Amino acid sequence: MKKNSLALLFLILGNFALAQNNDQILIAAASDLKFALDSLVTVFKGAHPSAVVDVTYGSSGKLYEQISHSAPFDLFFSADIEYPLRLKKSGVTASDVYAYGVGRIVIWSLMDPKNDMATFLLKPSIRKIAIANPQHAPYGRRAEEALKYFDVYDRIKPKLVYGENISQTAQFVTAGAAEAGIIALSLALSPAMKKLNGHYYIIPENTHQPLEQGFVVLKSAENNSLANDFKNFMLGSAAATILSNFGFTKK
Repeated sequence: MKKNSLALLFLILGNFALAQNNDQILIAAASDLKFALDSLVTVFKGAHPSAVVDVTYGSSGKLYEQISHSAPFDLFFSADIEYPLRLKKSGVTASDVYAYGVGRIVIWSLMDPKNDMATFLLKPSIRKIAIANPQHAPYGRRAEEALKYFDVYDRIKPKLVYGENISQTAQFVTAGAAEAGIIALSLALSPAMKKLNGHYYIIPENTHQPLEQGFVVLKSAENNSLANDFKNFMLGSAAATILSNFGFTKK
């Protein structure tokens, strides 16, 4: 009798934990998605009022490393689609990898770049230029590629300061720690940065490799219905419109 009661208790507790799990998801997301994904989560929760959606933002490379070492995330949104593709190959995903858009990089400054990137960045008044750390941030790698395309990388390299992710890079330039920054268009279009009355110049796509971005449901969320609902929401037209409003284009 005691064994049967104990088994029933474990079954009840297991079902309760599963129910709790299906009401909550933990998302790992690239920092360029900060404002766009916050908006997406707000819209999603309108249709799922009891859902708890927690988002951890960081550089795609560092989040990839954490997930590779069993960090308990349910979905991963990466600024470089190669990271979720690698996770799929290693067998730690529960869905296909879905492309959600292509990011763009811009020069952002309180001073006006006037559509001439090379001349602007070489000015003596531009003492520090912020970019994301290219070792683990896709936006940092694309910034370096663009600077080399315009043949200014070697000359401005002493001016470079590195943010751990693209969000911190934007903070450097908005806080005055750098006179200019190469940041994500999605951040430049955010209400918070628009209030600063800064200027931005979209760097041509032909100057760097594309920033194709993608997301995947991870193995830990294989039986989480809320994670599947969020995946389906991200594949719909409402999500596509929000992403477009923040500068993410289709490939």
